[in-house]
Amino acid sequence: MTRYTASHILDAARIAEVIGGSRIDLSNEKAAQAQIAEALTAAGISHEREVRLAPGDIPDFLAGGVAIEVKLRGNRKVEIYRQLERYCAHERVESILLVSNLAMSLPDTIGGKPARFVSLGRAWL
Repeated sequence: MTRYTASHILDAARIAEVIGGSRIDLSNEKAAQAQIAEALTAAGISHEREVRLAPGDIPDFLAGGVAIEVKLRGNRKVEIYRQLERYCAHERVESILLVSNLAMSLPDTIGGKPARFVSLGRAWL
């Protein structure tokens, strides 16, 4: 039996829908983060930027218990996954969203916590 309820999954799904439906600047990660913050605010989703979970573990956003990490380029997929695993090890993180224009996927859970991938390129199609 998991301790995560349907509301945790719905919160992450709503956040994924808001971000995934927004045309985000794909040329600059800081600009993309600013636009994601604007989209979350416009949708009435309370969030914090760059929350320090532990030294070196700082997701781009924390919306309730949903950690949001934005990756536009550069990192190897295995490095990104390890980073998400570290975030999921923290009690404060109830689920995780990877927001990216990279071609990759995630398992349904990471560290027993719901995981989702949000494609930034889809809104531009």
